[in-house]
Amino acid sequence: MAFRRFRAATIAVTAAVAMSFMLVTPSAVAETRRSASEAGAPGVGDPYFRYQGNGGFDVRHYDIAFSYDPATRRMNATTTVTAVATQKLDRFDLDFRGPDISMLTVNGTTAGFQRDGQELIITPGSSLPSGRVFTVVVKYAGVPPVITDPDGSIEGWVPTDDGAFVVGEPQGAPAWFPGNDHPTNKATFTFHATVPEGTTAVGNGRLLSQTTASGWTTFVWDSTEPMATYLATVTIGKFEITESTTPSGIPIYTAVDPRLVKRSAAAVAQIPDIIDYYRQTFGPYPFSSTGAIIDYAPNVGYALETQTRPVFCDVPSNAVGTMAHELAHQWFGDSVSVRHWSDIWLNEGFATYSEWLWSEHTGGMTAQKLFEQAYAGGKQSFWKITIADPGVVDMFSDPVYDRGAMTLHALRGKVGDAAFFQILRQWVQAYRYGNATTTDFIKLSEKESGMDLTSFFGVWLYQKGKPTTW
Repeated sequence: MAFRRFRAATIAVTAAVAMSFMLVTPSAVAETRRSASEAGAPGVGDPYFRYQGNGGFDVRHYDIAFSYDPATRRMNATTTVTAVATQKLDRFDLDFRGPDISMLTVNGTTAGFQRDGQELIITPGSSLPSGRVFTVVVKYAGVPPVITDPDGSIEGWVPTDDGAFVVGEPQGAPAWFPGNDHPTNKATFTFHATVPEGTTAVGNGRLLSQTTASGWTTFVWDSTEPMATYLATVTIGKFEITESTTPSGIPIYTAVDPRLVKRSAAAVAQIPDIIDYYRQTFGPYPFSSTGAIIDYAPNVGYALETQTRPVFCDVPSNAVGTMAHELAHQWFGDSVSVRHWSDIWLNEGFATYSEWLWSEHTGGMTAQKLFEQAYAGGKQSFWKITIADPGVVDMFSDPVYDRGAMTLHALRGKVGDAAFFQILRQWVQAYRYGNATTTDFIKLSEKESGMDLTSFFGVWLYQKGKPTTW
């Protein structure tokens, strides 16, 4: 995620949009309604979002089919969730804050359900044994909500003047589809998005088809590599589309709001070179396509690394640098994802340092100069946040990005270039399509460098105050 300095700012929105806002708070679901052996847990125990994700099953695939009319902001949708039970299930939950449900089935049979906060509590007609593959079909219709985060920023299904800007970090995905909403349960996705003719729906992965009939166009997008729910998007609007490939043959699909084409041209032009530079630096690109979505959603205030195709709410002042940041996330954050949200520096610090590397590679400020600038410029409050566990309000604050990048540059200086870049390449290889923690990174760094880095990481990641020695 970038434009992060605007995340905690006051968000100005129209009254119509504001009416659809939902502040996400912990569910009131009582733990006593659970039988530990027969019901999936209502959360995975993330320290920042207690009820995010669910226990008892593993989602393998989402098929999300919907129509959306920007004029009315109404969605009609059917989501099919294919999962495997990891225990016997008499009940289980999905995370869902979307419109009213009209039908819900499990394995083709009508199932009971109730809603409590973000929890969609499902009781199938018969128990699901451990190891059973099952499907949940949920049909719903209405206006998807906008979600307000603890830092005051917005996400979810954000209406725009010509469609919708769709972002999910860290808890917006349940605004528009039911799922197991935590980074530790990745799955593949297929989207069938039907919108008024002349409007474009841009999703993750590859565009399989685009067909028009009776004034409506259906776009089918397929994301075949595992993806966390918060990285899913189908952003809708009037776009100018360009398609090309990187020098190494990776397909590029870019959608830009016509109002932003000129201002974004320099950043869009750099996509092939950025991807190939990162391939050479970090290892193979982890997905089957790339590109960007540059929309006009000025009330949002940030960009997000939606998988394969980052989405931008406008053109930032540092457009090329922000593009480099979001594309770096395809390795750091999308392919290798956090196990807990408290480890968010593994996403943002790594993407920021990649941005520094790109600057140096293209003749801009060197990584050393950028380190010195950040080190000298940090105010006293900057050094008060522990980036290994910044807290839910500060998880997208400047120190997570900049001190995270500084940590990596300091590590580079301590272990040397050869060991440092080997650490990064091994990191994206060892945890490709999976999840990892800060402890995992420390262990890998010590293994690859042959050094005891306990004191070093203690200073940079866990100690408050400005580091003076390390």
